[in-house]
Amino acid sequence: MQIMSIYNTIGQKYSKTRVPDIRIVNKLIDLLKLPKGSVIADIGAGTGGYSLALANQGFFVYAVEPSVVMRKQAVVHQHVEWFTGYAENLALPDNSVDGVVSILAIHHFSHLEKAFQEMHRVIRDGTIVLLTFDIRLAQKIWLYDYFPFLWEDALQFLPLNEQIDLIQSQTKRRVEAIPFLLSHDLSDLFAAAAWRRPELYLQPEVRAGISSFALANQNLVEQGVNVLAADLSRGEWNKKYDEIYKVKEVDIGYRFICATPDQ
Repeated sequence: MQIMSIYNTIGQKYSKTRVPDIRIVNKLIDLLKLPKGSVIADIGAGTGGYSLALANQGFFVYAVEPSVVMRKQAVVHQHVEWFTGYAENLALPDNSVDGVVSILAIHHFSHLEKAFQEMHRVIRDGTIVLLTFDIRLAQKIWLYDYFPFLWEDALQFLPLNEQIDLIQSQTKRRVEAIPFLLSHDLSDLFAAAAWRRPELYLQPEVRAGISSFALANQNLVEQGVNVLAADLSRGEWNKKYDEIYKVKEVDIGYRFICATPDQ
């Protein structure tokens, strides 16, 4: 499948810039509502950062990831068990986990209906928690002035209401979307995470850990990087966007989706 080749290519140093943010970890735990010792499946686990964070909080984690490059970067933990596989064909038995999480991964799944069916198959009566995004819900921040292809590419992904409808139809669960406002100091440097730290987008290592940058036309990326670097060095960026430093968090379209059994 394409997702493995993507991350075998772009995921070489993924763990250096995609450091789990404790606020995301805490929100996952809050939404899962599971006692310590419960078993959680992390689908599209990447380098296992969030799997490790959940294990450190007292949970057992089944980390599912197709990319060998990503899995090799994982930190070994006695409560994290790794499975090679795809969301659409989980190598887990029926009713084998208490909860399911997937963090900023479902936009890479090749068949969302099948992926949600599989999540429903392996979970007992717990909660499925996804961190996803819908650019249509976002305020259009400065990032898209320099890299307009990020906005255009994100519009190709399913709108939030269609994501919710798919989950409901495939799992028969009650689904709620919860806004995730981005703090200005996130440690997990996903696409819009450095919204108040423009200098980070000048770093090739940071861009390499963001699939929308790594897979884009690199000529367009370089054009944006060069203009951004010039504006920062001349102080033009600050003149245009200095109001952003007064803001501590923004809504850029990220959402937790929480799917619970219909009681």
